Amino acid sequence: MRKKIVAGNWKMNKSKTEAVALAQDLLSADFDKTVDLLIIPPFLYASELAEACADSRVQVGVQNCSEHTSGAYTGEVSVSMIRSVGVSHVLVGHSERREYFGEQNAVLAQKVDQVLAAGLTPIYCCGEQLSEREKNNHFSLVKSQLEEGLFHLSAEAIQQCVIAYEPVWAIGTGVTATADQAQEMHAFIRQLLTDQYGESVAQAIPVLYGGSCKPDNAQELFANSDVDGGLIGGASLVASDFVAIANSF
Repeated sequence: MRKKIVAGNWKMNKSKTEAVALAQDLLSADFDKTVDLLIIPPFLYASELAEACADSRVQVGVQNCSEHTSGAYTGEVSVSMIRSVGVSHVLVGHSERREYFGEQNAVLAQKVDQVLAAGLTPIYCCGEQLSEREKNNHFSLVKSQLEEGLFHLSAEAIQQCVIAYEPVWAIGTGVTATADQAQEMHAFIRQLLTDQYGESVAQAIPVLYGGSCKPDNAQELFANSDVDGGLIGGASLVASDFVAIANSF
């Protein structure tokens, strides 16, 4: 039985006061106890929120990490620093990191290795731009993202990972992939995992959907057999919406 995960990527939003208030609202909320609830705040708040959530079912992640262990990399944050503040998950290769910061699959593979070596869980993001889908290149693109960023891992190591599929054309646009489109790509990802590692490994790895998932469409998306939850953007900034999504399985 794969984990059901709802992860909230807060991106570059919220003041410290607002972030703490949102976390407190989630800590007092009633959500499905079979779901792993994860908040991914800006780095500045990760330590305090990890401490606040330490004895709860709410886990805390961060939005990025360095591919380097330590050294003269001004502005970067290493996985050892992240682990030291009680964080459990690290986003790797979010579409905005790929698009705005030019992160390539080879560098993301190094980040995945760093995260796993620290005993943390990478959430590896993949997905296509609208232009790629319109050219019918979306399957080949996602295939290359997985092969180059994850498939160097052993069968044991990749089972410590979470994959998030992000149709970039559906992030922040108000457009959402249909349930059928989401299932089609998630099934494709599962088949790639099966071809590389075998069915038992493929069936153990959660694959999340990330693309304008909201309370009014989460249930339909999560009903798909290969969709194991969501990587939530804007809706994760409102406690009631985020909890409603978590209760949509």
